[in-house]
Amino acid sequence: MKNPEDIYKKKKAKYLDLLKGQSAKINKLSSLRLIIALAGIVNIMFLYMTKNYIPINYILPIYLVLFTYLVVRHNKVKREYEYSCALHSINEDALIRLKGDWKSFKDTGIEFKDDSHSFSSDLDIFGQGSLFQYINTTTTAMGRQTLSKYLTHPCESKDQIITRQEAIKEVSTKLDWRQSFMTEGMMISEKSYKRKNNLIEGLYKFVETKNENYTKPWLIFGVSLLPVISIIFILLYLVNIVPYQIPLLALSMQAFISVFKNKERSKNLNLVYTYKERIKAYSKMLSQIEGENFKSGYLLELKNKLINSDKSTASKQIKKLEKITDNISNRSNLAFIIINILILWDYQCMISLELWKKNSGGKIRNWLETIGEFEALSSLSNIRYDNPSWSTPIIEDKPYHFTAKDLGHPLLGESRVCNDLKIDDLTKVLLITGSNMSGKSTYLRTAGINLVLAYAGAPVCAKEFNCSLFNIYTCMRVSDNLEKNTSSFYAELLRIKEIVDASKNQNVFFLLDEVFKGTNSHDRHEGAKILIKNLLENNAIGLVSTHDLELEVLEKESNKRVRNYHFEEYYKNNQIYFDYKLKQGISTTRNAMYLIKMVGIDG
Repeated sequence: MKNPEDIYKKKKAKYLDLLKGQSAKINKLSSLRLIIALAGIVNIMFLYMTKNYIPINYILPIYLVLFTYLVVRHNKVKREYEYSCALHSINEDALIRLKGDWKSFKDTGIEFKDDSHSFSSDLDIFGQGSLFQYINTTTTAMGRQTLSKYLTHPCESKDQIITRQEAIKEVSTKLDWRQSFMTEGMMISEKSYKRKNNLIEGLYKFVETKNENYTKPWLIFGVSLLPVISIIFILLYLVNIVPYQIPLLALSMQAFISVFKNKERSKNLNLVYTYKERIKAYSKMLSQIEGENFKSGYLLELKNKLINSDKSTASKQIKKLEKITDNISNRSNLAFIIINILILWDYQCMISLELWKKNSGGKIRNWLETIGEFEALSSLSNIRYDNPSWSTPIIEDKPYHFTAKDLGHPLLGESRVCNDLKIDDLTKVLLITGSNMSGKSTYLRTAGINLVLAYAGAPVCAKEFNCSLFNIYTCMRVSDNLEKNTSSFYAELLRIKEIVDASKNQNVFFLLDEVFKGTNSHDRHEGAKILIKNLLENNAIGLVSTHDLELEVLEKESNKRVRNYHFEEYYKNNQIYFDYKLKQGISTTRNAMYLIKMVGIDG
């Protein structure tokens, strides 16, 4: 298999070369446009001053045609330049991600962070240095929302996971398609993610809110007929068949109609114009989906959502809206007032818009959510493409099973240390002991975040990975809440109660880090024993990290349903080192006093 890094480097170099050529073209066209404009002005002025009026009638159109051609050509090359910029940026970001410098990416998904969620806060799903920040390549509000849902609402069945795995596998092979699809979205990318969400919700509300007055047959007929009558009267006047009063009366009537409820129409039409560029980009993204040949069942299912019962496609329908927005944008033309009176342009636009809403407005949410699904799948497929050594999880039909070989934390890059994990019919709980900074918490998060990836349908950072379906619950970062007048210890108790209650009627996988750390050692030790026994009785499985070495007795008392494992440090040249390798048995080392002295607190 080709090295992803080499491919990204070649693509980046390719688009850099294109940018240089396109930049030169833009400068050349800008210069030519200026030359033509100046030459035209000088030439026309000279002919006018020398009273050569007849040549002006021939030369002026030539200059106008040349200038218009250069403007059109300039805009086309400029758009190609913007596309190349986006593609160059995409491959540059891909290289940054491969090198492990992805924490510089601006989109951290922080607004999705929810401390009350059963696992997302403890497992760094959102925020700085998060899984979302690492994998996200979405460009739209729909894509971001769908990806956040994938990461916080796991698939509910084995079949659903397998279906999504197949889709991600197929999309991962379509690098050029993924990047082209992403590029279209980048054309409307907003710096403010809050603004993205507001705009998309505003668009949904706008197209789903209808004004049926403009779809009434009598109004449509009248607005179509009146301009025809007025134009006929104008033509008859020009050939001296009718007096000027008749076309003037007709136009006066249309002027009155144009003024009637003009503010209301203008407000609606101007609102459409707000979404103009967004609608164009969505149209192109939908065309990208419709034009690609997919094979996996889930991708075909998503693609079929874009086809109506009358076989018309979403892109075709949204292009009609795009055309309407183009017509609406003509309202900014200097000649608009005359045109509006002559052909009732505002009414024509409102009728077209409301007819579109009536026929297609209720479907746009579904179309755009489909775009979001493809964006989320593309983000997850990048994991597979960038990390070919990662494995596809095998979802077990049997309950209470979780084994992994060479399991590593996906966010740690080359610094990660991999360990095995085994929870099966005999072992239900791994009790992890060890000194400070030895790797206990990281090991718990490694297990949890890989389960999140597995249940999202993505590859995991492991050589082998087998698991049953669980509901993930964690209690790792619990803090006090001043607003609710809750201490950190009581907050931890509430969280643990939530886990115990869930385990009574769900298949629960739990991660408990330094359980009951907010109380004295005796109560912590006794409380932890009671808690673990309760969870075992409820058939929950999971990992518990602790400094309480006395809990080692649980292995014997539980008939090895609880197994002891530990991490340890070693010393060399009076320096402390950690190998972060999981070992069987209880910890036999301590390093608190060493660390206390290391920071300068010495007796």
